Amino acid sequence: MKSRTKVVVIGGGIAGCSTLYHLTQEGWSDVVLVERNELTSGTTWHSAAQVTNFGMNQTMVGLKSHSIALYKELAEDPDYPINYHHGDGGIRLANTAEQMQGYHHFASMARGMDVHFEVIDAEECARRHPLISTDNLVGGLWDPLDGDIDPAQLCQALARRARKAGAEVYRNTPVVALTQHKDDTWTVHTEHGDIDCDIVVNACGYRVNEVGAMMGVHHPVASMEHQYFLTEDIPAIVEAGQRMPLLRCPISDYYCRQEKQGLLLGFYEQDCKPWGMDGIDPNFVNALCPDDLDRVTDVLEGAFARMPALMETGIRTVVNGPITYTIDGAPLVGRVPGKRNAFCIIGLRAGLGEGGGHGWLLAQQIVHGEACYDTWCLDPRRFTGHANVELTSLKAIEDYQNEFRFHFPHEHRPAGRPAKTTPLTPILAAEGAEFTVVNGWERAEYFKPTPDFHPSLSFHFDEAFYVVAKEVTAVQTGVGLAEVNGFNRIEITGKDRHVFLDRMFCGAVTKRDGRLGLGYLLNHHGMVKAEATVANIPASDRGPDRVWYGSAAAAEFHDMDWLTSHVRDDEDVQLKSLTNDQTILVLAGPKARDVLSEVSRGDWSKEAFPWLSLRECFIGFAPATVMGVSFSGELAYEIHIPNASLYAAYLALRAAGETHGMTLFGARAVESMRMEKGFLHWKSDLITEFDPFETGLDRFVKINKPGFLGKEALMARQAEGPRKMLVSLEIDATHAPAHPGASLMHDGAVVGTITSGDWGHRVGKNLAYAFVDPAMAAEGTEMALDLLGVQVPAKVITAVQYDPDHSRMRA
Repeated sequence: MKSRTKVVVIGGGIAGCSTLYHLTQEGWSDVVLVERNELTSGTTWHSAAQVTNFGMNQTMVGLKSHSIALYKELAEDPDYPINYHHGDGGIRLANTAEQMQGYHHFASMARGMDVHFEVIDAEECARRHPLISTDNLVGGLWDPLDGDIDPAQLCQALARRARKAGAEVYRNTPVVALTQHKDDTWTVHTEHGDIDCDIVVNACGYRVNEVGAMMGVHHPVASMEHQYFLTEDIPAIVEAGQRMPLLRCPISDYYCRQEKQGLLLGFYEQDCKPWGMDGIDPNFVNALCPDDLDRVTDVLEGAFARMPALMETGIRTVVNGPITYTIDGAPLVGRVPGKRNAFCIIGLRAGLGEGGGHGWLLAQQIVHGEACYDTWCLDPRRFTGHANVELTSLKAIEDYQNEFRFHFPHEHRPAGRPAKTTPLTPILAAEGAEFTVVNGWERAEYFKPTPDFHPSLSFHFDEAFYVVAKEVTAVQTGVGLAEVNGFNRIEITGKDRHVFLDRMFCGAVTKRDGRLGLGYLLNHHGMVKAEATVANIPASDRGPDRVWYGSAAAAEFHDMDWLTSHVRDDEDVQLKSLTNDQTILVLAGPKARDVLSEVSRGDWSKEAFPWLSLRECFIGFAPATVMGVSFSGELAYEIHIPNASLYAAYLALRAAGETHGMTLFGARAVESMRMEKGFLHWKSDLITEFDPFETGLDRFVKINKPGFLGKEALMARQAEGPRKMLVSLEIDATHAPAHPGASLMHDGAVVGTITSGDWGHRVGKNLAYAFVDPAMAAEGTEMALDLLGVQVPAKVITAVQYDPDHSRMRA
C-alpha cells in the first residue's frame, strides 16, 4: 500500500469509483481509493439502478447526460462490457393540469442542455406502456433515454479504468482516523497503515458521518429504509416483444422497471422509516433491513389500480435497504464546509443514475477549482449551522414521501419549520406574514389579506399576484418596512484589510470611512464568484476601524471559505462572522427619510447622509448601523440591528411610521422591484459559468487595476470574446412568469436560457433575465420563450426599466 499519494477517496460505491475514475480523466493518476469491505458493499449493491436524464435544473440534467454517455461507452467496451439497458424510455405520470405545467417547463429547461423530453397525454402513456390504466391520468413526461444498469458491473468497470490509468484501489482497508496537518495536508489512518495525501474525499454513503466525525464535521445526510420487490414473470411482458418503459408515479408513490420477464417495483410510502439514527452496526455489510410490506400496503393498492397485471403475479424477492437523503434531497458534492483540502460526494439518493456525473463534476472541482457547470445546487456549503441530524431526518422523511412530486414555484413544505428565526418572526406572523425559507431563515414573503388566504400551487401567476402588487405600490408611493434576516455579514479588521479586499475584488473598493460600495469577486478562471457590499465603519465605542462585508444569506459558508482561504500569512487581516448576531430592517419609499428622522437623532437630509453613506446611531434606544442603499429602487435605508435590540427598533419604527401610512412588505415585492431595476441575484443571474463582461458588469471591473484575483484569466477571456450575454427581456404573456431554466428559441434553435423572471408591478411588464447568444443580445432583438410548452414572444430591452437614472433612490 502506498504511504503517499495526492488524493485519497474513502468509499468504494458508485460515488467513490466515479470520483477516482474521473480524477484520472482530469490528469491525476497518483490517486487512491480505500474501501472498508468490498466495492459496492454499502448502498450501491442493492440499488434499483435507474438511469434517467430528468433533473430539476440544468446542472442536474447536464451531469445525468454525462452519466448516460459514460455508461453507454462502458457498456460497449469490447474488453469489459457491462449490462446497461439504454434507451428503454421512461414516463413520469401526472393527474393534474398543474403537474403537466411542470413537465412542460422541465422539457423547456432540458432542451437548453440538448436533452429532448416529450410531454404526452394519457392515451399515449398507455400506448407506450401497455400495462398501465388511464384512470385518473392526465398525461406524463417521456424520457427517451431512460434505462437501468448493473450496479456492481458499473463500479468494477470504473475502478478497472482508473487502475489502468495509474490509480490504486485498496479493498478491506477500513479508515480508523484522519489527521490534518498545519500545511492542510492529511494523513489517512487505516487498519493496514497510514497514507499521507494532499486531499481527502468522503464518499462513504450511509457511513458518511462516521468519516465526517473523524474530520470534526457533521454532514446533513440521513438514511431512509427503501423497499422494492421483484415479481415473477408477467405474461404481458413475455408477449410484448419489447422492453417495458420505466414508470414513475407521483399519484401512487411507486416506480417500476422491467427485470427479466417481470417487474422491479419500488415504493415511497407515507409511513416511511429513517434508518441508522443511533449508529450503524460495523458488520452491516452487503446487508438488508427486515422486510416490512405492511408499510407499503396503501402504495401497493395504488400500483394495482394503475397496473392491474400486478394482481395476477407473485413476488419473487423483497429488498429493503438504506438510501441516503439530504435536507433538500439534492446531493452534497464539493468542498467540506470549513475544511481545507477536504471534499465530499454524499447524499446520492439516486446514486447509480447520477453518480457518473457527480464524480465528473467533483473531479473538476478538485483538479481545477471549479467545474464546467455552476455547482451551487450541489454545494455542501448551501446548508449552514442549522443542518443538524434531527432536521435532516425530518426533511428526509418529507422528501421521501414526495419523491416524484416536484416543488412548485413558491411552494414551501412544512417539515423542519421554523429552523431559524428572529425576535420578529412571531410578530410578523401575527401581522399575517406568509414565510419563505432562505438558508433556514423564516423570511416574510408577503402579508396575507386574510388568515385563510392560501394561493394555489401553479407555474402560472398565483393569487398572491395582487397582494404583492399592493405591497409594491405602498413602497412606491409611501413607505414600507421589511425584515431581511440571515444576511451574510463578515466583519473584517486589521491594518491590511483594504489591501486584502482590493486584491479580492475586480473593481474599485471604497476605503473612505462612512461609505459603502458594491463589487464582485472572481475565481481563478475569471468567472463571477461572489457579489458583496463593502461598508467602512470608523472606530467608535462599538469597535475598532472595520469593514462589513455583506452578501446573500445563502453565501454564509461559501464566502467565508473563499475569503479565509485567500488571506496571506503575512497579512494583518481578521475575519469574524456576524451573520447570526444582527438583522436588517429595510425602510423604503419616498417617505422613508421622514420616518427615520422621527426615530433617530441627527441630520438625515440628502446633503448630510447621501446615497451609499453609513452611520452608527440609535433607532429609538436600539443601537443601529444605517446604510443608504436600495435593492428596491426607491429611497431606502438598511438598518442593521443587533438581534437583542431588534424588537425595540421595530416598535420604534412602527410607531413613527403610523402617521406616514407605513405598511409591511415581503420578499416577493422585493423580487419584483429588483427585476425592474436590473439588479442581479447571486446564484440565479450571477454564476461561475460566466465572466463579469458576459454578465453585464463591465462598470464594476477595473481591468487596469494591478493584481486582482482572476485578472489574467479574465483578460484572456476578454480577448476571446463573449460566449453568452446576460440581457433583460420583456415577455409577451400575462398568465405566467418566465421560469429559471426555460429555453429561448429562434429559428427552431435554442439561443438562450432564463435565469430569473417576475412581473414588474411598477412598469406593468413581464420581465426576465437570460443568458443568450451574443448575436441575440442587442436591444430590440426578438425571439421566443418556450413558456410551459407554448412559444411566446420575448424582446431584449434595457436593463433598468424603472427610474433609469436612479434619481428616486438618490433623492
